[in-house]
Amino acid sequence: MMSSKTFLLQILALLAAVTVVLLISSEVAAGRLAATTTDINNAELATRTTEAEVDDAILYGRSCKFECCDLPGRACYRSCCNYTGRLPTLQPSLRGLSVLHNNLIGEIPSSVCNMSSLQYFLDLSRNNFHGIIPECLGNLSNSIEMVDLSMNSFHGKIPGNFHKDCLLRSFRINDNKIEGSLPRSLVNCSKLEILDIGNNNLIDTFPIWLGNLDLQVLILRCNRLYDRIDNFEGKFSFTHLRIIDLSHNDFNGYLPTKFFENLQAIRSESENKGDPKYMIYSGTNQGFYFYESLFITTKGSEMELMKILTTWTIIDFSNNRFKGQIPEVVGELHSLIVLNLSHNSLTGPIPSILGNLTALESLDLSSNKLKGKIPAQLINLIFLEVLNLSWNNLMGLIPRGKQFDTFTNDSYIGNLGLCGLPLSKNCSNEKNLVPQPTKFDEDGDVVNWKFSILMGYGCGLVCGLSMGYTVFTTGKPWWLVRIIERGQQKYVMRGKIRRSGGRK
Repeated sequence: MMSSKTFLLQILALLAAVTVVLLISSEVAAGRLAATTTDINNAELATRTTEAEVDDAILYGRSCKFECCDLPGRACYRSCCNYTGRLPTLQPSLRGLSVLHNNLIGEIPSSVCNMSSLQYFLDLSRNNFHGIIPECLGNLSNSIEMVDLSMNSFHGKIPGNFHKDCLLRSFRINDNKIEGSLPRSLVNCSKLEILDIGNNNLIDTFPIWLGNLDLQVLILRCNRLYDRIDNFEGKFSFTHLRIIDLSHNDFNGYLPTKFFENLQAIRSESENKGDPKYMIYSGTNQGFYFYESLFITTKGSEMELMKILTTWTIIDFSNNRFKGQIPEVVGELHSLIVLNLSHNSLTGPIPSILGNLTALESLDLSSNKLKGKIPAQLINLIFLEVLNLSWNNLMGLIPRGKQFDTFTNDSYIGNLGLCGLPLSKNCSNEKNLVPQPTKFDEDGDVVNWKFSILMGYGCGLVCGLSMGYTVFTTGKPWWLVRIIERGQQKYVMRGKIRRSGGRK
């Protein structure tokens, strides 16, 4: 029989083993590599043959290992390793390269242009690279599927020679210092789903010519793009587009009604059945994939979506010079989750049809010139978490109920004509609470009152005459005779009393 002391020692040993396993698991989950060195050079990269385990929870969705870059026909992944220095000469037989989120510096080496076998991905994002993007990257577009050069210090222009058989599905150069315009050869990339050129210095008009691509995400924010986009032509449709960010540019004119009409992916009802699905890049028959990520402004703040749900739908036209009224067709974008039209010069009332956007979680119409009352139909937005109608010319009673009971003064500040909770300004009389009748309605009420009185008198007169005629033609009414006789008797009695009093 086991003694209590022995049993206690076994329990302690088991707890110690579990603790070690948890520590090891946490190290793997943090994406930490066993190697302690933080410098990378040509010799090291050419001779290393160990395997590097990556953060499967964020990057691949399962346990993946890639062998070192000197092995032919393989993909090299060195993410979050805190490597410093320059990118070494690369093996031409590499099929994929990712060194994202390190501290690498310098220009892209010319050896990249010799990587004829590169066909999966090229990810140099989140480093300190600088210089001009090699023109040869455009030539690689007929073999490579994903290019991510974001969050570096590249300058100059985007390569303008995208191949006529371009296979790119994701192209990101956001958060650099890129100048010039979008190369028209991008139209050759018919499979392109994600295009992010945000936070650069591009000068161009809206790329309406990209409308026939398979674009699902189009990020143009924080550039120097300009001109109108309301001259939209039907042949460029953007039917697959679900996320579009034009914020912080110089677009002007009216909001593009035809553009909104063509957003079929947002107009259709989303299906949220089953497990959530995310936008991913997966190498063809290679058993690995990347979660696509994205920087967006939503619900009043900027955030990075480490995974992009396929049901996410965002329209951000804020901080431009759009004018005119909000088109009614916006209320038909039934799957829309985030709508930001703030900091423009929009006028007119808030369309009541926006109450049909039942999936909406964030609505920002602040800093415009909107007027009129807040439509009561907006109470139907039961998923609305953020509402900003501040700094407009709105007036009247603020609707109450459901999500509107959760919004604070900040949602309405700068509208001097608004009253009611949560503002401290009360609606002083019933005129603000009950719709007042028009002058036509008031006159009609007077006429109806007079007509009712006349009808009552007329009916009473006709009924009285009819009954009197019937009674007096059929015989002497004894009940009426008695009433008259009693009246006469009282009258005679009063006369006698008065006369007898006079004699005295």
